[in-house]
Amino acid sequence: MKRTATAHWNGTLKDGSGQLTTQSTTLNQTQYSFKTRFESGVGTNPEELLAAAHAGCFTMAVSAALTQQGVTPGNLDTAAVLDLDMANLAVTGIHLEIKATAIDGVSEDQFKAIAEDAKKNCIISKALSVPFTLNVIYGVEA
Repeated sequence: MKRTATAHWNGTLKDGSGQLTTQSTTLNQTQYSFKTRFESGVGTNPEELLAAAHAGCFTMAVSAALTQQGVTPGNLDTAAVLDLDMANLAVTGIHLEIKATAIDGVSEDQFKAIAEDAKKNCIISKALSVPFTLNVIYGVEA
């Protein structure tokens, strides 16, 4: 299975802008720019999307683990806060906080263990340390 996304950018870092599009078209030429990334502007940014992906993946992993234990998950709400070190232009961490309500059949300690396992093993957590490849095509008009 493959999932794809594309990014288009035109112009300088500070004055240019771009669009992000995903295979599902949930993002469809969604605007991003210097302002949406480092200031405040209308649109999205890569760090926000990474935090959203991590929150979504982690929450689904918790739901799957509960289901595997025969527990029907109630409400699972996760906030992901990504720390961006502006001086070094580096993501220095992601803090996940999950709030679970309306869950019967699992103790708080069991739920904490499930959440810890999901934190380590959800697909996005694992993806944050995988190698990646690059192919460069220069000077070819699309």
